[in-house]
Amino acid sequence: MLQLIGFDGDDTLWHSEGYYRQAGDAFAAIMARYVDLGDRHVHDSMLATEQRNLKLFGYGAKGMALSMVETAIAVSGGRISAADIHALVELGKTVLQHPVELLPGIREAVEAVARSYDVVLITKGDLFHQEKKVAESGLADLFRRIEIVSEKDAATYRRVLGEFDLQPAQFAMVGNSLRSDIEPVLRLGGWGVHLPYHVTWAHELENGLAADEPRMLTVDAPAAIPAALERLRALAGAAA
Repeated sequence: MLQLIGFDGDDTLWHSEGYYRQAGDAFAAIMARYVDLGDRHVHDSMLATEQRNLKLFGYGAKGMALSMVETAIAVSGGRISAADIHALVELGKTVLQHPVELLPGIREAVEAVARSYDVVLITKGDLFHQEKKVAESGLADLFRRIEIVSEKDAATYRRVLGEFDLQPAQFAMVGNSLRSDIEPVLRLGGWGVHLPYHVTWAHELENGLAADEPRMLTVDAPAAIPAALERLRALAGAAA
């Protein structure tokens, strides 16, 4: 039987990627002074730099800003001005200061789930930024535990489950990222509810899941999460 439900934070509980997209558009506008944005190499270089730097900077706006600076220097051949480098740093600060706006209906959905299960928040990214989001979201009181992690992989989920003395089959994760929220949990033997967000960072699109994964359900709105979990609970009970 399902006993523990995990919720992702960014783009599952509150909006996030849209602010990064705005920063990306501003980055492109600055780079247009130095290079032809029609050259796909500029966009590919930014993504490759961010992915390469994940092990150094982790996820979040600070790593994005540093990767923007590195990319800008590289693709401009060192021609980018100090003023424009400063503007890139300011873009990172803007993302760090964005307001926390909950997805419509998500508080009601988490409250409904919490009446039947223990719920935990498992979110990744910069510690200070994520703590700020959690505090401003007004949702902290709904979760039995809040985990801010550097990466969401099988080892992370296995550790959390171990601390609750649960098996993977007793756990379901709700999130927008197939790569980070769903795939590692399914590979362990757990369950997943996929709540797609309308925009997703290219890095998070990379996954090895099939569209018809039997241990995952996809919903189109937060209001559908409680019913999806009930369906998974029935499946989990039948498989036990």
